[in-house]
Amino acid sequence: MKKKLKLAILFGGQSGEHEVSLMSATSVINNIDREKYSLYLIGITKSGKWMLYDGHPDNIEDGSWEKDGKPLIFPADPTYGGFFLLSDPHKVYKVDVIFPVMHGPHAEDGTIQGLFELANIPYVGCDVVASSTGMDKAISKSIFQCHNLPQAKYSVVLKRDYIRDREATLLDIEASFEYPVFIKPANLGSSVGISKCYDREQLARGLDEASKYDRKIIVEEFIDGYEIECAILGNNHPKASVLGKIIPCNDFYDYEAKYFGDGKSELIIPAPLTEEKSEEIRRIAIEAFKSLDCSGLARVDFFVHRKTGDVYLNELNTMPGFTKISMYPKLWEASGIPYSELMDELIDLALDRFNEKHHMEF
Repeated sequence: MKKKLKLAILFGGQSGEHEVSLMSATSVINNIDREKYSLYLIGITKSGKWMLYDGHPDNIEDGSWEKDGKPLIFPADPTYGGFFLLSDPHKVYKVDVIFPVMHGPHAEDGTIQGLFELANIPYVGCDVVASSTGMDKAISKSIFQCHNLPQAKYSVVLKRDYIRDREATLLDIEASFEYPVFIKPANLGSSVGISKCYDREQLARGLDEASKYDRKIIVEEFIDGYEIECAILGNNHPKASVLGKIIPCNDFYDYEAKYFGDGKSELIIPAPLTEEKSEEIRRIAIEAFKSLDCSGLARVDFFVHRKTGDVYLNELNTMPGFTKISMYPKLWEASGIPYSELMDELIDLALDRFNEKHHMEF
């Protein structure tokens, strides 16, 4: 019988997407093949405390897992190859591969990936550079622009400039964009902190809201279109899933609509597009994935203009949601890869990338 891999599933974190991570991790844990993996469930609280949890997975989603967590240290020292509990520092729990089911800053922005690199342990998802550039929309949009990928018009506002002269910032935006405009933090996902603004008063509120989450704020023109999503899977030769169309229950697909809309937002899979349009979007999605040198997985979001049919690349998410209603696993299920097999493939990709890197000379 093949030896089980020791898989550490990380969840939580110091991010505005902490609760989304708890939901995603619960789905992953409940669907992963226990015959193939021995699981370590490692939660990170909002204060940054790392703890081992060995209770029922359903207690993760509501946060009650924390009262039963055992504090641990996950050292960057590669000679450990795992972690140890503060209550028993002499016993090391070896880890074969890590699955960081985490979203947002300090989770999918390259910081925690840097820890895994130092610890010399394989992990699911993009590496440090791809994670950090994918997280920062100001950087990723600049890279997409260099690769001539179609995008909506955008600009970047620094929080300090906005605070120093709010009136000048508002005037600059109004001179460059027509209402409505979208305002979003540069470094956050799950539509946290995003506002659709129809006038100056809403614009000011939107900038105030986005500045709670980041020092950089993205201003983006409104595209009168519908949202299309594409899931990417692979390392050097990535593949694209069938496409999904989102019909949000709110004015746009915001945080509430994504995770707490009680199924009122409609997800149409496959998206009702022509084969030619679908192939165009899938091609751009793979180009976007490659432009950031991503690996493992990503979800790439688009707008398709209602009248012209023009395609606009919106953003790339390097660790998309894995909840029971999330697009990424749903798209792959519709493409012929069930949830549990998707987990297997992601873990295999992590091990393949690790082995490829370690066959290089340093």
